[in-house]
Amino acid sequence: MADETLLEFPCDFPIKVMGASCDGYAQAVLEIVLRHAPGFAAGNMEMRASSKGNYLSLTCTVRATSKAQLDALYRELTAHPLVKVVL
Repeated sequence: MADETLLEFPCDFPIKVMGASCDGYAQAVLEIVLRHAPGFAAGNMEMRASSKGNYLSLTCTVRATSKAQLDALYRELTAHPLVKVVL
């Protein structure tokens, strides 16, 4: 099966997004997350700056409903020019 996954849906799934700490980065990530997980509460986004403040790590725990949803979210996040890494 192509859609094999160890996850049981629906589930809460944390996604960590890292990128340069710059204006618009967190808003851009939030907009992408909301497109794929409309129920995500913006206030639940965790932000952590790197020790020198050059990078910002954002953790968004979304309510995942399918592997296809998560795959699409990962694809759009990794394609964004401000995003360096998605875990």
